Amino acid sequence: MDISQLEPKIIWKNFAALNSVPRPSKKEERVIAFMKKFGEDLNLETKVDEVGNVIIRKPATSGMENRKPIVMQGHLDMVCQKNNDVDFDFETQGIQMEVQGDWLKAKGTTLGADNGLGVAAIMSVLESKDLAHPALEALFTIDEETGMTGAIGLKPHELHGEIMLNLDTEEDDEIDIGCAGGIDITASQTYNLEDSHGQIVKITVKGLQGGHSGMDIIKGFGNANVILGRLLFLGLDENIQLISIDGGGLRNAIPREANAVFSVENSAEFIEKANELKSEILEEFATIEKDLQINIESSTIHEKAISEEDSKKVIFALNATQNGVYRMSPDVKDLVETSNNIARVELKKGDLKILNLSRSSVESNKTAVSNQLKSVFELAGMKVEFGGSYPGWKPKPGAEIITIMTEIYKKQFGETPSVVACHAGLECGIIGANYPEMEMVSFGPTIRGAHSPDERASISSTQKFWGFLKEILANIPEKK
Repeated sequence: MDISQLEPKIIWKNFAALNSVPRPSKKEERVIAFMKKFGEDLNLETKVDEVGNVIIRKPATSGMENRKPIVMQGHLDMVCQKNNDVDFDFETQGIQMEVQGDWLKAKGTTLGADNGLGVAAIMSVLESKDLAHPALEALFTIDEETGMTGAIGLKPHELHGEIMLNLDTEEDDEIDIGCAGGIDITASQTYNLEDSHGQIVKITVKGLQGGHSGMDIIKGFGNANVILGRLLFLGLDENIQLISIDGGGLRNAIPREANAVFSVENSAEFIEKANELKSEILEEFATIEKDLQINIESSTIHEKAISEEDSKKVIFALNATQNGVYRMSPDVKDLVETSNNIARVELKKGDLKILNLSRSSVESNKTAVSNQLKSVFELAGMKVEFGGSYPGWKPKPGAEIITIMTEIYKKQFGETPSVVACHAGLECGIIGANYPEMEMVSFGPTIRGAHSPDERASISSTQKFWGFLKEILANIPEKK
């Protein structure tokens, strides 16, 4: 089915237009220009701020002038992940989409529904002629996925809305009122190279689901870097020397693939032991990671390696580093409070980098887990840098907009929505620091597999979301 035939047509039209524009994080020049032109073509007040956020203002429709002004917010960038066998350039190509039943997917890449569907919904409100709404500001931020620099760079007096609707949630029966903060932890070191003294082995881990390192961290998915580290540990008795490691990718994506090349004293003995552990790992993940593959084989690669002593330090660090859930919230049922994702491990020509993203809704535990990682890496002789820290969003369950939305949802769908906090890093906490009086809420259509090539958006859920959004806009309360 052609995406243009899907309902509601206005959203899918705008989503297709947005997805035709390359928009990797930190490379949003084209999508900024696209959105600026979109606003100007509608003859709406449009500006691009100092960091690249696009703000489009639309007056209230007739009869809605006395309602509280609102901000509708989404981010322009997308996570760029693809399967290794897919030939695709995120910097030059638009996303190639296909319909599979009730789901819209991309062909071997991320879909960009996170947060493209929210952005498309805001575009649809901006261009609508018959949709009731109060005065609104559409805020399209940049770089949400890799640093939240758009939200961080937003000036304190740029917005005038009293309520912010963030359209970046991925379960259509949830109303989000809080989220986790985060911090990037990077360990690095440069090692001297030498000739390897053993026989060469290559390990490849692939076929894992991956996923969002916040929303999916509780699901027990495999982390390719962690699995690789477990297998490399067997080499400590075999005088292992690491040649290269290439695992994972973006900080906010659970690693799906990883590989390592190294030398050991006796490759046959190592491969035999590793295959035994491989069988155990495959059995561990048999239920949840049905496509997991682990290949262990001799190799003819003959490049220089780091020393046995340095190799041990790297392997010890990989095995000691916290990955996954660090603490569950004692206050909110089934909410991950604190976690870490070992997102990227790269060893190339003696240069090592290990990239982590730690998240927490409690600042003290964000500090605790990041200091734990720092301790592990520094004990292994690595340099550690913290960066990209952003605050969480503290819930305000008594906000008027929450009550209004809950009642609308019950009336429309005959059930009570879940009012929750999430473990993802929404921009509300950062924006709220500059606008402490603004009521904020996040919601959206159902999206599965975000941050992975399995990302897919529910078509029926998008219809539900659009109807819900229109009713919310029509029922924004009056100014006090």
